[in-house]
Amino acid sequence: MMHQPAPSSAGGNNNRIGLSLVAVVLGLYTFGLIETAWHLPVPNHRRRSWLRRLMRQKGGELQLPKIGGNINVAKNGLSEGEDDQNDEEFGDESGDDEQNDENEDPIPRAQWPISIRDEDGNFEEVIHPGHKAKGHPDVKMLVPRFWVDDPVSVHQNTLMTRDLAMKIGSCVHPDANGNYARGDGCELKDRTVYVAIASYRDWQCRDTVTSIFKRAKYPQRVRVGVVDQIVEGEDGPCDAPYKPCKEDPEQELCKYKSQLDVFQVDAPLSIGPVFARHLGHRMYRGEYYYMQSDAHVTFTRDWDVDIISQQEATKDEMAVLSTYLTDITGSIDANGNSLRNTRPIMCNTDYEDGQNNRYLRHGSQPEAQPKIHGVPQLQPYWAAGYSFSRGHFVVNVPYDFYQPMIFQGEEMSIGIRGFTIGYDFYAPERSVCFHHYAEGKNAKKRNKVPHYWENSNQYAGAGVKAMFRLLGVVHMNPEISPEKWDHSEEEKYGLGGVRTPEDFYKTFGIDVVNKKTEQHLCQFVETGKMHNQFMKLLRPDGMGLDYGKIDFRFKDPLKRLQRKGH
Repeated sequence: MMHQPAPSSAGGNNNRIGLSLVAVVLGLYTFGLIETAWHLPVPNHRRRSWLRRLMRQKGGELQLPKIGGNINVAKNGLSEGEDDQNDEEFGDESGDDEQNDENEDPIPRAQWPISIRDEDGNFEEVIHPGHKAKGHPDVKMLVPRFWVDDPVSVHQNTLMTRDLAMKIGSCVHPDANGNYARGDGCELKDRTVYVAIASYRDWQCRDTVTSIFKRAKYPQRVRVGVVDQIVEGEDGPCDAPYKPCKEDPEQELCKYKSQLDVFQVDAPLSIGPVFARHLGHRMYRGEYYYMQSDAHVTFTRDWDVDIISQQEATKDEMAVLSTYLTDITGSIDANGNSLRNTRPIMCNTDYEDGQNNRYLRHGSQPEAQPKIHGVPQLQPYWAAGYSFSRGHFVVNVPYDFYQPMIFQGEEMSIGIRGFTIGYDFYAPERSVCFHHYAEGKNAKKRNKVPHYWENSNQYAGAGVKAMFRLLGVVHMNPEISPEKWDHSEEEKYGLGGVRTPEDFYKTFGIDVVNKKTEQHLCQFVETGKMHNQFMKLLRPDGMGLDYGKIDFRFKDPLKRLQRKGH
C-alpha cells in the first residue's frame, strides 16, 4: 500500500516564509513607485496632495519636498489652498520626446502667453555651485531648464544669420498659421518683453515689479521673472501685494500675476548676482526682447514703447542698450515722466585687485546730454544694472553657472563674451528707469537691506576659483596656467567665433599682460567719435558691426599731447 506522507511542520513553515517574502517584495515595489513619483522633476508650486493623503493614511509623517534646500517656485497666481484642490497628474511624455528627437531646429516653437508654472516636466536637477566649489556635500537644486540649452547650436561660433535671429522672439498674436515667432512682421506694440530681476532680501522688489506693469503702455506683452532670495518669515516675497487681492484686485501684482514668475531661493544659498541672474536667464521663454534690471528701480511712463523705439532706431539686430542708472532723486515726477535730459554712458574702467587676481572694474560713468541724437550712442562696455536687447542675447550669452561669489568682474565677462558672439553695446539716448541708491533721503532705508556677502564665510574661497575661470574664459589672465581653473561647460558659457577678446583689448587700449588701460577713453566715446567712426561699418543686413574692417587702436590722447610738449 502506498502511504501518503504525513503533513510536516517544516512544510507549513515554508509556506509562511514564502508568503512573507511575497509581502516584502510587494511592499518594496509599492515603496519604489511612491519614491519614483516623489522624485519626478516637478517644481514645488504644486504640492503632491495625493501623496500627503497616502502618508497620512499610513500614519507616516510627511516632509514636503524642499527643492535644493528650500528652493522652490513661488505660488504665483495661486492663493492658499488652491494648489491642493487637484491631485498631481503624471502624463506619458514619450510622444513629446519623439517629436523633439525628430525636430532638428535648436529653437523651440514660440508661445504666448507662457509661464514656467506650466512646465512641471521642464525642470532639471543641478548641484549648487557654491557648495560644490567648497567640496561640501552636494546640495541638489531643481531649476528651470534653459529655453535653448546649447547656445552654440544657435550661433554655431559664427555670425548668426538674420533669418535665424528672426526665429527668436514671440509676438502677442500669432500669424494665420498659428506661429508666434513672426520676426519683423510683428508690430512693435505686440512684441513681447521678458524682464529679469535678481533680488536679495530687497523690500523694494515688489515696488519695482509694480512699476514695470503700471508704467508700461502695453503691459499685456510684458512678462517678469524674479529670482527672489529671501529668508521666509523675515522678508516679504516679491509677488506679495500690499493688500489681499480680494480686497484690492486692481493692484498690479494681482492684475498681472499670470505674467509674473518668481523663483524663490533660500537666502543662505545665495552666492552672488551671477548665479541669481543665471537662474533668471533660465526663466526666459523666447520673448522678442530681453530686459535686465536691479530690484530697486522705478520706471517711467510708457517705458516699453520708449526703449523699444530706441532699440529699433539703431538698425542693429545685435544692439544691446546698457548703462549704469541715474539716481531716482530729482529724476521723475509723480506721473512717471522723466525730468532728465542727460544719461550716463559706459566708457570708464580700470584694473583693481581682488579675489587673488587683477581684473577690470567699471568706475563712475560720465552723465551728460547725448552728443548723438535720434539714436542710442555706441559705447564699448556693458552694465549689469540695466540691459535691453533682442531675446537672442540671453540664448547666446547665458550667465555662467560656474561663477559663485562673483560680483566685480561680472560685467566684463558678459560684455566680452557678447562682443565675441557679435553684439554691440549702446548707451540709451533717454533713461526709462531710475535707481534707488543708498544715498540722500534713501540712504537710511536702503542701508537696511542685507547683501549676499553675509554668506561669505560659508563659501570662503569659492570666489577665487571662480575669478580664475572668469578671467581665463575671456583671455584676461594669460599669465595663469589653464590647469588652475575649471573648464566645465566652457563651450556653453564661453566665447563666440565672430570676434576675439584680443580684438576688444587692442581696439580699446587694454593691456592684459601688464594689467593697464589707456586712460581717457571717454574722450573718444562720450564725444560721439566712436559712434560716428564705427557705425559706418554696420553690416548691410544689420547683423552687427564688422570689426574685421576696424583697425582703430585707442591711445590716451593726453599722452600724445604731452609728447608734443603741450
